[in-house]
Amino acid sequence: MASITGSSVSFKCAPLQSSFNSKNYALKSSVTFWRRTPVMPRGLSVSCAAKPEMVTKVSDIVKSQLALAEDAKVTGETKFSEIGADSLDTVEIVMKLEEEFGVTVEEENAQTITTIQEAADMIEALQQNK
Repeated sequence: MASITGSSVSFKCAPLQSSFNSKNYALKSSVTFWRRTPVMPRGLSVSCAAKPEMVTKVSDIVKSQLALAEDAKVTGETKFSEIGADSLDTVEIVMKLEEEFGVTVEEENAQTITTIQEAADMIEALQQNK
């Protein structure tokens, strides 16, 4: 059995019964590993995802721009290319998002957007930096 709490990991072995010369021997052991200082991951970045409402708004705008059916399934993980958007469509989507949310998207940033979630994250970040 293993358990993890905070920055320690414990392993415990259940009793083991065996017979040797008609006697029972039980093994009970406990091993604990711990670290006094927390381990800081290297190269890990923390990203805050956009609120679900923002993802929904961006999804609706994308569906409108691409003339998709109202019931078309578009989620945060949906890639623009999966729903038929080419590079020109993506530029038009970004322009509509700028207009709708009152932000300006730098060209370098616009070229990196590939999913609905990335677009929503970018819009929220730009709104917070206003």
